[in-house]
Amino acid sequence: MNGTIRVGNLFGIPFYIHPSWFLVLGLVTWSYSSGLSAQFPQLSGGLALLLGLMTALLLFGSVVAHELGHSFVALRQGIDVKSITLFIFGGLANLEKESNTPAGAFWIAIAGPLVSLLLCGIVTILGVTTAVSGPLAAILGVLASVNLALALFNLIPGLPLDGGNILKALVWKITGNPYKGVSFASRVGQVFGWVAIASGIIPLVFFGSLANVWNLLIGFFLLQNAGNSAQFARVQEKLDGLTAADVVTNNSPIISANLSLREFADEQILHKQDWRRFLVTDDAGQLVGAVTLDDLRTIPTAQWTETQVQEIMRPVAASNTVKSDQSLLEVIQLLEQQKLSALAVIRENGVLVGILEKAAIIQLLQGQPITHPA
Repeated sequence: MNGTIRVGNLFGIPFYIHPSWFLVLGLVTWSYSSGLSAQFPQLSGGLALLLGLMTALLLFGSVVAHELGHSFVALRQGIDVKSITLFIFGGLANLEKESNTPAGAFWIAIAGPLVSLLLCGIVTILGVTTAVSGPLAAILGVLASVNLALALFNLIPGLPLDGGNILKALVWKITGNPYKGVSFASRVGQVFGWVAIASGIIPLVFFGSLANVWNLLIGFFLLQNAGNSAQFARVQEKLDGLTAADVVTNNSPIISANLSLREFADEQILHKQDWRRFLVTDDAGQLVGAVTLDDLRTIPTAQWTETQVQEIMRPVAASNTVKSDQSLLEVIQLLEQQKLSALAVIRENGVLVGILEKAAIIQLLQGQPITHPA
């Protein structure tokens, strides 16, 4: 997963850490240990460092709790959580799919900030109602303020932040179109991204101050991810309602299992010279296998007349087929996950419809007429 390190499972959810997280952990530990040493001079250097590390781990634990809030609500809606990842900008819960309703999307989005606000309240109450003092009281204060900041920052109404997902859900509810929600929230996210970049650049250029340099990183993060969200929404809208059957290649390379290799060579290869792999069907039109030109070459040409295609064909894995009524968006995800360039499209009864090529989907997205090699 892009260089991340799997460290185990959290409530059955795979948990990953990006290497950049260790750098942030070190910086946060150093920062808080230095602050505690300055605030409490009686602390030894080793104890201050230990307390700083404990503070950093509690803060990252708060980020994990925030992501678990999203995850548990998603699981309640029947949406699988593929992973939770900690990285330089916080955390990310990778969900299997979007909610089916704007209300579902709203509750998943707001769950994280609500958890952070709840933690802020609990820690504040602990600090007020207990006799904790000294460094531990300072740590509780930091923990409360960071959870409050985590909630408020994520409520900024622009993608990819939680506030952007909340805004997306509201626009979806009003317009009835989820893609308009993503598009609008993405534009708002880009605006906040530019504002963050400006707040980092202006002090740097005019005053030589690096005080807001972190805003630059956040701004670029918002711009990139908001742009990606908008682009993905446009793709989704263009493909909405289309199924695998809608992009099947005309005159797909399909042959009968009963053909002799001589008939196969004469009737198909001469007319479909660019195809190197052919799908094989039985008399009922059901997919039974596939054959390639390399398979054909394993048989001496003198034996082509008496050898049938079914004798040299190979089985087609179920993972290389899709149902004809399957959403084209789901097909794209399957192609990407399995690194495939084409899939066989079949009906519920196993009858072969044809071949679906990744190149045809790309041409469709680019607005070009779909061309085929044969």
